[in-house]
Amino acid sequence: MTSKTTGSTPPDNLTPQRQAMPRVNQVTAADITASLKAGFSDFLARPFMSGFFGLFYAVFGLLFVWSLVWLGKIWMIIPAIVGFPLVAPFAAAGLYEMSRRLEKAESFGWSEILTVMTNQSKREMGWMAFVTLFIFWVWVYQIRLLLAIILKDASFSDFDGFLNAVFFTPQGWTFLVIGTCVGALLSAVLFAVTVVAMPLLLDRETNFVSAMLTSIRVVTQNPVVMLSWAAIISVTMLLSLVPAFLGLIFTLPILGHTTWHLYRRAVSPAGG
Repeated sequence: MTSKTTGSTPPDNLTPQRQAMPRVNQVTAADITASLKAGFSDFLARPFMSGFFGLFYAVFGLLFVWSLVWLGKIWMIIPAIVGFPLVAPFAAAGLYEMSRRLEKAESFGWSEILTVMTNQSKREMGWMAFVTLFIFWVWVYQIRLLLAIILKDASFSDFDGFLNAVFFTPQGWTFLVIGTCVGALLSAVLFAVTVVAMPLLLDRETNFVSAMLTSIRVVTQNPVVMLSWAAIISVTMLLSLVPAFLGLIFTLPILGHTTWHLYRRAVSPAGG
């Protein structure tokens, strides 16, 4: 006697379909040049709206540094300034949306751009923000640990004393070398997992793990070009911090728009 088991096999249309990973392209130095030109063009198309994001980022940076002085956390000023660019990819989400809409010739206003993060809540942008802020927290914690180990007897009661301990003592030089290596490693990790992940999440339906894996594949398949782009971002951002963060008003928007166009060249369109 044979028995039938009903309902053991779901209908084909109810079987979960595995989402295909985006296809990664080879990019060259010419792609970076073309993306920079496109990014500058996007900035000129909406200079005030683009500049707003740079101004907001700069003001936030100044307030952050001022709060550290007010709280007496002098030792955190330099690590915070150096690590501040780490959160730029998250801050540039509105710029990616502007470039996306400009590319498609779609009209948009302040409301569409300023609410981009809340509108993308279902695309796990919040998880990418968590990853970014977590790595920034690890950076600050590591610096605090290194200060305690290497410069334990130094006085950080004022900014001049901190600068003297870091730049004019053998222990300070050791701290700078090790701190630079730690910072470079964390920056490389964050760059690899976010360089196209944020634009990808904004552009199509996918989860943040797939977005990060795609970003890592872009970097590993184009190491020289992407490391060159990382160097351009790092140098530009750090130089922009020198005149009281004001350079960020221009450089952050251009770099943000450029990142969108580089993403479009590095990752094939959905279904492409």
